[in-house]
Amino acid sequence: MRAEWRNADGAAFAAPRPVAFGRRRKRLRDIDLVVDLAEEPLSRRWWGGAATLTFLCATVAVLAPAPFEPLPAASPDRVGSAEAEQYGELAIAPLAAGSGTGGRMAESALVEPLAQAPDRPSIELFARLGNGDTIAQLLARAGVGYAEAGQAARLIASAAPGGVAAGTSVSIRLGRRSPSGARPVERIALRAGLDLNIAVTGGANGLQLSASRIAVDSTPLRVRGRVGDGLYWSLRASGVSPQAAGEYLRALATQIDVGADVSPDDRFDLILANRRAASGESQEGPLLYAAIDRTAGPDIRLMKWNLGGRADWMDVKGAGRQVSSAIWPVAARITSGFGMRYHPILHFGRMHKGIDFGAHYGQPIVATADGQVTRAGWAGGYGRQVRLAHGGGMATSYNHMSRIIVEPGTLVHQGQVIGYVGSSGLSTGPHLHYEVYRNGVAVNPMGVKFGSSALLAGDELARFKARLEQLMKVGTKG
Repeated sequence: MRAEWRNADGAAFAAPRPVAFGRRRKRLRDIDLVVDLAEEPLSRRWWGGAATLTFLCATVAVLAPAPFEPLPAASPDRVGSAEAEQYGELAIAPLAAGSGTGGRMAESALVEPLAQAPDRPSIELFARLGNGDTIAQLLARAGVGYAEAGQAARLIASAAPGGVAAGTSVSIRLGRRSPSGARPVERIALRAGLDLNIAVTGGANGLQLSASRIAVDSTPLRVRGRVGDGLYWSLRASGVSPQAAGEYLRALATQIDVGADVSPDDRFDLILANRRAASGESQEGPLLYAAIDRTAGPDIRLMKWNLGGRADWMDVKGAGRQVSSAIWPVAARITSGFGMRYHPILHFGRMHKGIDFGAHYGQPIVATADGQVTRAGWAGGYGRQVRLAHGGGMATSYNHMSRIIVEPGTLVHQGQVIGYVGSSGLSTGPHLHYEVYRNGVAVNPMGVKFGSSALLAGDELARFKARLEQLMKVGTKG
């Protein structure tokens, strides 16, 4: 019989379960089958997780039919060597891994043999004329026949008698190749100059030339600015080319030391010849005017002027006074300076009135500035000597020569060869002893700036002033 439990009112209720059964159920719920073996190592819970993992692995090993054999898969299609080669050619893979490039596709039944390779009906080329090259040679290298290349070159020369400069770009279009291998000219186009476009076209009537002129403005270009941290780099930052900047500095150097006599607040001013085409291109010309407004010294204003067939810098403040800088008389290093020294032959202290250049025997000696030969011959301890007068009380002397090639009274220009290095007179070896005199007194050649007093006069001076007035209007608002 089953015992019934009732309360005081007589209502039946379930009998309470034993305490031991409830504790057992709670213990089963606390069992953790998913254990992180990285946590609480060697604890009771960790050992339970390790036992569970071992049990599961053993179960899989027992139940798996072939645990150490690969899984079965469908057999892949066999690829022949030809197909494999094509796959390698077309696949994207590194060359180091054996990938090929540019392989041909394998032939199929649709391939038809050709009697001859197809030729392009026309080709377009772009070439640049090199130094010492000609238009005819350029066209012949492009594939034009020699006769047609020469004819095209003559047509271009007739439109550009001054020639085509090296570096000019040439656009070429050629037609279908003839049986001889040459291609006929369809069109040649080039810019023969800043103001000239040339085109040569071919057709049934042969080669035809067409030339078109481009409007060019030849107004000079004026550049002005502050010297700042450096004169040269300020010029370059203002857009002046390296060649024009160098010429500007050389012009100023005839008057001042551009390394020491220029301050940051000075203002430079220069005018350049310039040509600007209507198409936008520009071509810089030579320097025409060089000036600098100085805060700690007199301003300098120079203009280039052709005098006697030679371009010289003229001082505009001196109404055309010619100025020029001296050059070294020989390309060699200085071995002895100006001043007192112990004479190597006479063996006592003596004033050294010039500077010595350690040049090689027979090396050419040039005039350091324009002048007239006042002496050319033997001069005692100086050996073979040439003396030049430069005007304004300035004179130069060139000594110990091996040979003299000028005569007294001859007018010489700066840079003209007047003799050759030797060791004549009191000399210990081949060298040039160079002296500079001002009003008959020897001065240090390192600190001399030559200036001649050749003044313009009459019509020449009037043209000089008119040109200066014209240049001064450049860059000013009217």
